[in-house]
Amino acid sequence: EEKTIYYQRCAFMIEVPAFKENVNNNSLSLSIGGVRALNQENLYSKRSLEKFKVFIGFKNSVCTNLCISTDGLNTDIRVSSIAELKDKIYELISLFDKKRFLGNMERMSKFQLDELQFAHTIGKMRMYNHLTKKEKGGKLPLLMNDNQIGSVVKNYYQDDNFNRNIDGSINLWNFYNNLTEANKSSYIDSNLERNVNAWEFVTGLADSMQNQTENWFLN
Repeated sequence: EEKTIYYQRCAFMIEVPAFKENVNNNSLSLSIGGVRALNQENLYSKRSLEKFKVFIGFKNSVCTNLCISTDGLNTDIRVSSIAELKDKIYELISLFDKKRFLGNMERMSKFQLDELQFAHTIGKMRMYNHLTKKEKGGKLPLLMNDNQIGSVVKNYYQDDNFNRNIDGSINLWNFYNNLTEANKSSYIDSNLERNVNAWEFVTGLADSMQNQTENWFLN
């Protein structure tokens, strides 16, 4: 009976009400969840270990966007029972650096792109998908497709919570949330990886702006 339930439930997410944070005037709730990695399964073969992708991060209550960092995601969990899955989830929770994650999200609001920089960055994001593998080397990786990048531009103008300022500038926190909002169109098998990629991408922009180092998407 336990195994039947285990096989049939393909996704889950649990909010932890006791752990709420306020970041950049947005209320965030700690969330833990995962999906059964059906895209990695051969459904016609004899099953042995079940594969899951599990995350811990924060859900933005303003827009229900998920905020997930690199150490908050394990995309290759292989288990044969619910007990093993619980152990893997506890292991991920223990390795999650919540304080560092929250600090990096708070930092995003301290950097902004002016209108020209935003347009330049969006243009480079569209160009990135057409670069050769060699040309992509040394650049921030980006998993968004053209339709999602177009949604980011739309949100820049129209989103009720994370749109541009009057002068056309947008801080990286709003930019990040526009990326995670656009990511909602991703299929469940790639959603979590693209969510983490949005985090790494914007954190990389912030690092370059803070340290005044060269960044292909900004320069």
